[in-house]
Amino acid sequence: MINHTRRKKLLRILAERGNVTVTELEGVLSASAATIRRDITVLATGGQLVKVHGGAQHLAPDKPDGLVGSNFWESTAVYPERKRAIARRAAQMCLNGETVIINGGSTTHMMAEYLIDSQLTILTNSFLTAHELLTRSRNEILLPGGKVYREQNVIVSPFENDVIQNHYASKMFIGAAAVSPLGLIEGDPLLVRAEIKLMKQADELIVLVDSSKFKSRRGGLIVCPLSRVRMLITDNGVTAETIEMLQGQGIEVVAVDAEPVAP
Repeated sequence: MINHTRRKKLLRILAERGNVTVTELEGVLSASAATIRRDITVLATGGQLVKVHGGAQHLAPDKPDGLVGSNFWESTAVYPERKRAIARRAAQMCLNGETVIINGGSTTHMMAEYLIDSQLTILTNSFLTAHELLTRSRNEILLPGGKVYREQNVIVSPFENDVIQNHYASKMFIGAAAVSPLGLIEGDPLLVRAEIKLMKQADELIVLVDSSKFKSRRGGLIVCPLSRVRMLITDNGVTAETIEMLQGQGIEVVAVDAEPVAP
């Protein structure tokens, strides 16, 4: 992998995880520790990340009118082969005639591809997911009112009462910045408030996260405890210890094999 490509991928990974160690990057970038350290030094000198002991930390840009969190397109480019497989498995759980909620996020958005032939009522706060399903499927699409945050691809309502309260779903599919024994973690209070509102309208909560989210330290706000989650779909990179922890909370864990993504 040439320097430019490798460093661009390194920055995408940081945008997704928030921080990463040299050891973790060796496997992901297929490069030596010495090469990774040089890349970090170069990028830090250029003001593109923060160099820390043993690794690097994401340098979040100032977003006075935005949400805290990684750019949607940057997130989509990280582990797409894992996210695609997770999204496919999640879509298989949707039964024709159901009302489901699909939260905004890079993994949940990939569900749209597999719901083209479905006959569902879908409430989503993802503008891109709604657009794809409206133009390519016959599903009924519902959107909450509010402001569209382009970088995160979500619609967030400033009002306590909106169209959401008039619809109830059998399932809600949701991602997270991180998952810990404390629960689902996000980094922005507006997102947390929006997700909590959506959760109140669903019977079952199904979490879609790739295995890196169990190592992530991004975010700091608890969306909900693990006891609220019925199922978690992840990839086969998840550790046995993590599966045991989740099952101990009464969560059904589904681990899928990553699938190739067309170039």
